Amino acid sequence: MKVSIGDVVLPGDYCEEISQIGEKSRVIIGPGLRKEVDRVYITKAGVLKKKNPGTYWIDSYQKRYVPSRGENIIGVVTQKAGDIFRVDVGGSSTAALSYLSFEGATKKNRPEIQVGDIIYAKMLVASKDMEPELVCVDSHGKKGRLGVLNDGFVFKCSLNLVRKILNPSCPLLASLKNEWPFEIAAGMNGRIWIKANSMRETIAVGNAILAAEFLSDEEIKKMCNNIAAILAGHVS
Repeated sequence: MKVSIGDVVLPGDYCEEISQIGEKSRVIIGPGLRKEVDRVYITKAGVLKKKNPGTYWIDSYQKRYVPSRGENIIGVVTQKAGDIFRVDVGGSSTAALSYLSFEGATKKNRPEIQVGDIIYAKMLVASKDMEPELVCVDSHGKKGRLGVLNDGFVFKCSLNLVRKILNPSCPLLASLKNEWPFEIAAGMNGRIWIKANSMRETIAVGNAILAAEFLSDEEIKKMCNNIAAILAGHVS
């Protein structure tokens, strides 16, 4: 069935709009879409979304992560095998992370990574025919915010919630940031790491994020104000 942007779609549907634009200019198709010959087909149920100028994907509710190239994820180191670390990313198989995939790493200067460490990394290779591969540097060899996440608290959530809080139009993180300082790393694999000044504030931020999944923007702002008032009352 032919569909348009914003429609609820099912596997097997196709979008002529994406195919026609792709003939004239560059188009990026994200999760849930696949190009076959001269058409772009939908491969999972959800809502067809578009980000200007030419990025398309399917916004769907799911808990099992399917690796996608270029996404930032939060993983747990499960094994050290020679020059490779095995990292649990929440998918059907573990991902490989080379010790050379860190800023400044050499054969003599290896990163201090231990089994159980929490890693914030970028998905470099993601294919149904290949093993997922991670890196902790950008295209310039700099780590930026990638690497080992020390201390803090990690919890799981739906992939839909991660996309929601990372949306620039979502007021959640901005509202929380105005009340108290904290650090956050959101992985597209449904894992979130947060670190605040105290355990109470860290738990409050985590609960606010989990509670925001099915709330409107106004309800999110009201919830953040209520949490701030409760914490302020406890401190005083």
